[in-house]
Amino acid sequence: MKLIQWFPGHMAKAMRLMEDNLKLCDAVVFVLDARAPASTYNPKLTELAGQRPVLFLFNKCDLADARADELLTLVRESGRKAIKLNATAQSVRPLQAAMEELVAEKAVRLREKGSAKPLRFLIAGVPNTGKSTVINALSGSKKAQVGDKAGVTRGKQWVKCGSFELMDTPGTMPPALADQTLARRLAYIGSINDDILEMDEIALCLLEELREKDPQGLGERYGIAEGTPSEMLGEICKKRGFLLRGGEYDYERGERALIDDFRKGRLGKVCLDGAADLKNAGLI
Repeated sequence: MKLIQWFPGHMAKAMRLMEDNLKLCDAVVFVLDARAPASTYNPKLTELAGQRPVLFLFNKCDLADARADELLTLVRESGRKAIKLNATAQSVRPLQAAMEELVAEKAVRLREKGSAKPLRFLIAGVPNTGKSTVINALSGSKKAQVGDKAGVTRGKQWVKCGSFELMDTPGTMPPALADQTLARRLAYIGSINDDILEMDEIALCLLEELREKDPQGLGERYGIAEGTPSEMLGEICKKRGFLLRGGEYDYERGERALIDDFRKGRLGKVCLDGAADLKNAGLI
C-alpha cells in the first residue's frame, strides 16, 4: 500500500503561527475525533503547549460507540483532563464548565489583581475534527468557517466567547505519520486531503476494519456481512446500482459512496482506535 504522508506548506506555516500565538493563550483545547482519538492526536501540539493546562475534547461522540467512552476513561485515568461532546447538537455547557475549571486558578489571580483581561484558549487539532464547529457552538454564532473536508481553516481567527477569547487555528498534522494504521484512519474520517490518497486502497482497508469492528453497520446499510473486502465492495456496487457499460462494477463510485457513508455516520456508531493505539500515540 502507498505510504500516506501529508504535511503541506501551509501546515508548516500554521505550526509556526501557533507557536507564536500560544504566548498569548492561557490554556489549550485539543479537539479529537471520538471515532479515532489516538489517530487524531498530534503530539507536536502538546509539545508546543508546554506547561499550559490542556483539555482533550472527544468531539463527534454521536458517531462513536461505547469503546470511545472506554478510551476517554483511560485518558482521564492517565491524569489528563478530557470530556466528550457532539458540538453540532449537544449543549456546550459541560465544555464551558471544563474550560472554566482549567483556568480557575488564573482567573482568581486576575480578579485579585483587579484585571479585566479575558482568558484566552487556543483551539487546536488535526483537520476535520470539528474545531470551528466547537467554537461556533461556544460563541453561539457562526463566526468560524466550517467544512467537511481537510484544510477549511487556513489562518488564525480570534472569537469572543463570554469571558473567554478563543483562537481557531488551521488543522495541523504531525510532520511525519509513523504509524500507517493511524494514518489510514485519518484518511477514513477526512483529515487528509482526498486528492493525495489512493482511494481504492483506503476503501478496501476501511471495509476490512469495519468487517472486524462494525459488521452490523455494513449489514444494515448494504445487506452484507461477510466476504473479502473486494467482494464486499462489489456487493456495495451491485446493491447501489453502480455499474459501467457491460455490467461491470463501477468500483470508483462504490469506494467514494462507502467512505462518504462512513464519514457521515450512515454505517452506525464505531470507534476504530483501541487502548494500544492511545499508548502508542502517547495519549496515555
